[in-house]
Formats: sequence, C-alpha cells, structure tokens
Amino acid sequence: MNKGWMKLGEFIVLILFTVGCAANRPAKIDKVFETFNQPSAPGAAIMVIKDGQIDLQKTYGLANIDSGEAITAGTNFRLASVTKQFTAMAILMLIEEGAISYETTLQSVFPEFPAYGANITIQQVLQHTSGLVSYESLIPDTATVQVKDRDVLAMMLTQDSTYHQPGSKYRYSNSGYAVLAMIVEKISGETFPNFLKQRIFDPLEMDATVAYEAGISEVANRAYGHTVAPDSIKVDDQSITSAVLGDGGIYSSLNDLFKWDQALYSEKLVSAETLQKSFTPHLENYGFGWRIDEYKAQRRMHHTGSTRGFRNVFMRFPDKQLSIVVLTNRNGGSVLPLAEEIADIYLD
Repeated sequence: MNKGWMKLGEFIVLILFTVGCAANRPAKIDKVFETFNQPSAPGAAIMVIKDGQIDLQKTYGLANIDSGEAITAGTNFRLASVTKQFTAMAILMLIEEGAISYETTLQSVFPEFPAYGANITIQQVLQHTSGLVSYESLIPDTATVQVKDRDVLAMMLTQDSTYHQPGSKYRYSNSGYAVLAMIVEKISGETFPNFLKQRIFDPLEMDATVAYEAGISEVANRAYGHTVAPDSIKVDDQSITSAVLGDGGIYSSLNDLFKWDQALYSEKLVSAETLQKSFTPHLENYGFGWRIDEYKAQRRMHHTGSTRGFRNVFMRFPDKQLSIVVLTNRNGGSVLPLAEEIADIYLD
C-alpha cells in the first residue's frame, strides 16, 4: 500500500478517536456529578472553556428548593473565596495607577493602625503572609449581627500583634482580604461594591455579577445555599460572616465568569506584566488571589470557595487555554476533586 495512503488512514483514525473522546465527555461529566443531578434538590453549574469558547456547560438541580427554580447558566452563586481574585484585581488596578504600591503599609493607609501595621505591606496581604489575626476567632459566640468588612478592619485595630513576622510565613487570611476591600474604599473614594461594578464588572459586561449587600443591592437569578441531609433538605444560606465582601461576598454565574476568564488572557484591566506578577507563586504557591501549582504536569492557577451553603472551584490551565468552573449550592466536602476529574477528562 502507498505510504501516503497509510498516513492518511492513520490521520483519519486519529480524527475519529479524538471526535469520539469529545463526544463522550458530557456523559463522563454527568457521571462525575450524578449526586447533584436530582431534579428536586440543590445542584451545580459546570463550565469548561477551551480555546476561548465554551466547550461544555452543564447544570443540575435547583437554585432554590422553596421556589423550585432550576439552575441555569445565568444562575448567580455566592463565590465565597473565589471572590479573592476580584479583590486582588481591584488592588492591582490601584497599584498600576500609582495610587498605592506593593510596598505600601497598612499603617500608611490607615494611620490609626497599631504599630504592627507599619511592618505589613499590601503585597504581604495579597499573598497571605501578613500574619493578621483571623477575624473569625474574634467574633463573640453571642454575636447575632453579621460582620462586615469595616468591622473586620476595626477588629484589626484592636490587636497588638500578628501570628508571625510579616512576610516570613504563609497563613491563609480572610482578614487580609477584608482589609484589602477597605483599602480600595479608602484610596478610591468609592464603596468596594461600586468600585468593582464600575471598574471591573461593567467594562467586562459582567452585568449580573454583584458584591451583594443586603438591603442595598439585589442578586438576580440567585442561587440559595442548602444543607442536604439523608432525610431532609433545607435552605441554609447565611452565616455571621456572609456579609464580609472582600474575602467572599461576590455572586456570579457561568455566563459572567466566562467573560472574566477571557479577560485574564488580555490587558483589559491591567497590563500583562501585572498579570504575570499576579500569577507568580510565593511561599505556599499563592499569588494574588490565586493558588498556582502544577497538575498533570500542566501549570495551573485555581481557587476554591467554601461558605455556608456553597462550594465552588475556578481552575485555569492557561498554557492549554483550558478553564473549569464548578459552582454548587449545597454544604458538603470540597468540590475540587470533582473539578480535577473534569481536568482528567480533558488532559488525558
């Protein structure tokens, strides 16, 4: 047989194999998320972005068991700590404008900050090396009013020390990202939600995304958090810390997160140099609002989000132009392993 025909035959077999693998992906992902695929229970929204396009999108279950509203690609979930990448971006925009720098200290922004704040830089806060005391540990057991970002800042002002010397160790800090939100307000003169809307969400046409404030803003097509027990399902949506915005208060959808993902390949918000710095790991592989590591020998940036009633993952493999988003509205274990199972399907 002519060698040219043999090569053509091999090429055709390869194409058919590739097409077959792609065709099997939806069924495989349905299998991964079979426990979420219950028509009368809270569920999940999954998106895979490949080469600038939505390659796969799946939704399962209900946004709210009381109303019976189904989850769609436009359903807005509380992102929890996936919010931190937006908080970091707001700070990076102010840095590029020259309003602050990576070396700006907390005490220089807030002169009332105790002496220890003179040794904590914005970069250390971004990378969770500040050592700031966990605000969750400072909330009285008897508290009934939700804590807000300004309350977190006030708590930091009552402290006289940090967990460790700033910059010397990694210690994940929700306190730090609440303080970053207050820095955005102090430096920009805008409320944190307004800054995000005007400077990030509106330019990217993320029209339904919002840093939610009860009584001030609304969440369209809102997913409510739930607790699923063997014999019951109940709405379980808010905790004492759910009103803190900088560390976890943004609501968004698959539709809007696609726009965010694509913006991170561009210079729509900040320069390529700043993005590169944002995606550079420090100490425990943390950049600016992102964890950076390797998975299946591929460079990966990702973040999980866990709060009352929600478990989420945003995972990106930029060298493969591959991103995976998993949003769920139920309490339970981490959904990172589920996102990694999707990655396995695409990377193997």
